[in-house]
Amino acid sequence: MPKLLKRALLLLVVAAMLAASLCACTGGTQSGTGPSAPAQSGELPPESATPTEESEGKNSVTVGIAQDLDTLDPHMAVNAGTSEVLFNLFEGLVKASPDGGVIPAVASGWDVSPDGLTYTFTLREGVTFHNGAPVTVEDVLYSLRRCNGGENDGVPIVSSFILDPATGESLIKSIEPGEGDQVVVTLAEPRLEFPYFLTAAHIIPADSGSTIGSNPIGTGPFSFVSFTPQESLTVKRYDGYWGDPASLDEVTFRIYTGASAVSSMVMALQAGSLDLVIHLPSTYADQVGDCAVLQSTMKLVQALYINNAVEPFDDVRVRQAMYYAIDVPEIIDMVCDGAGVPTGTSMYPAQQRYFLPELAETYTQDIEKAKQLLADAGYPDGFDMTITVPSNYAQHVDTGVIISEQLEAVGINAEVVSVQWETWVSDVYKGRNFETTVSGISASDMTAREMLVRYASDHSKNFINFSDAEYDEVTAKAQTTLDESEQMALYKRAEQILNEQAASLWLQDLCELVAISPELDPDSFTFYCTYVLDMSSVRFK
Repeated sequence: MPKLLKRALLLLVVAAMLAASLCACTGGTQSGTGPSAPAQSGELPPESATPTEESEGKNSVTVGIAQDLDTLDPHMAVNAGTSEVLFNLFEGLVKASPDGGVIPAVASGWDVSPDGLTYTFTLREGVTFHNGAPVTVEDVLYSLRRCNGGENDGVPIVSSFILDPATGESLIKSIEPGEGDQVVVTLAEPRLEFPYFLTAAHIIPADSGSTIGSNPIGTGPFSFVSFTPQESLTVKRYDGYWGDPASLDEVTFRIYTGASAVSSMVMALQAGSLDLVIHLPSTYADQVGDCAVLQSTMKLVQALYINNAVEPFDDVRVRQAMYYAIDVPEIIDMVCDGAGVPTGTSMYPAQQRYFLPELAETYTQDIEKAKQLLADAGYPDGFDMTITVPSNYAQHVDTGVIISEQLEAVGINAEVVSVQWETWVSDVYKGRNFETTVSGISASDMTAREMLVRYASDHSKNFINFSDAEYDEVTAKAQTTLDESEQMALYKRAEQILNEQAASLWLQDLCELVAISPELDPDSFTFYCTYVLDMSSVRFK
C-alpha cells in the first residue's frame, strides 16, 4: 500500500478512536470553564485570535505542553514531562549538560576517595534561593537526606539512591557536614555513576518539604509565579541566579490534556497564542505556519511494553512471535516520517558508549516464523489482547494502531484502548494492571543504569514484571564495579538479554520536533541528551 494512503488511513482510524475516547473519558480534561478551556475543546480563546498589540518588543513566551504536572515538588515528580519543566526552577549539586554529562551547579566541585565510597562536595559561593536566602550546608544536608528517605521512613524517594529494592535499603550510608562549606556523602557500595544520580536530588530550603509542592523555591534560572492545575504554570527570570541569566522575562507553560491536546496546540501556534510547542508529532509538522520546526530525538525508548506476568505473555515464544510479526521500519516511517531511530532494546542512541544498533536487526518482520512460534506456544490461531495507550501522546496512539493492524497477520486481535494520562500512570505504570501498552521510558538521571536496572526482577520500576536470573546478576554486578570497561560490557550484555527475551517490543527513540515562533531565534533552543526543556537560553531575534 502506498505510504500516503497508509498515512491517510492511519489518521482516519486514530481520529475515530480518539473521538470515542473523548466521549468515554472526561476526567482530567478541561470542563469548559477555565481560561484555556476553549483551546482544549478545539476553539481558540477570543483574546488570542490574533497576536496581541504588545507582541512587538515583548520578552515573554508561552509554551504548549501536552501533559499536566503531577507535582511541583521536584523530589516527588513521577512523570518525565514534569521533570523536564521543573528543570528551569531547581538544581542539584550538579546538573545535566547538553552533551549528556554533568556539570557543577550548587556545588563548585567534588573529590572522590580512592575506594569510590566517599564524595566531598564544595558548595559554590554566592548561590541563593529564589527567596533571596543564601544556600547553606544545612539546606544541602536537608535536601539530600530528604531524597535519601529522611521523610519517608528511611526509604529513598530518589530511586537511584536505593541499594536493595526489596527492602528499600539505601545506597547512602551517611550525609554529613564537612569542613567549612563542604558536604560529605558516604556510600555503602561504590557507584561510578553517583554524580549523575545527584541530578535528581534537587536542593531546596531546609525544612521546606511540607510546602515545596505549593511554594516551589529552588536555585534555577527561573522562579515560580503561579500554577493552576490543568491550565498553566508561569515562571519568571530570577535575577539573582548564580550562572548565566535567562534571556526571557517570563515563561508560561500552557497545559493541554486529553485526545485533542496536539491539535489544540497546533491551532494555538497558528493563532499566535503559543510561541513554542515541544514533542510535536511529525504528522503535524507541516501545519505550524511560519514557525520553524527543529529536529532531534526524544532521548527515550518507545516500545510496546509487555506485562510478562500475564498469560500468554509469560511465554517468551509469544513475545518473540509478536516481535517478528511487526514491522518496526514501517512504524517509524508512519509515526515519525522515518526520522525515529530503531533501538531493539532499552537504550537510546544518545547513550553512545552503550548503544548497540545491531540489536534493532534481530527481529526483522517474518510472518511465517511468527506463526510457527505461536503454534509452538499453543496459540496456532492467535489470541485476543489489549494495547493501552495514553491519549495525550499522539505518537503512542498512532503506534498502537499500527501495531494492532500488523499483528492481525498472525491472528492476534489487539484492541487499542485509549486512556487519560493520569489513568495510565495509576493503573498501568504504578498498578501494573495491563496486558501491553505503548509509551516511552527515559532516564531520569541520564545514566545507562537507569534504562536497565529498572527491569531487574525486584525493582520497583519494573512495571513489565520481567524476571531473568542472568539479567539480575549482570545488572547487579554492573552497578558495583569500578572498572568502566567492565561496566560497559555488563550493561551491553543486559541490553542483549532484553532483546533475546523480547521482554518488550523495543521500537525506537522517537523523533523530537519542536515548533518555535518566527519571532524567536531558533538557534537559541538547546536540545539535551536527556529529557530536559531548558528555557534559559531561548531568546527573541
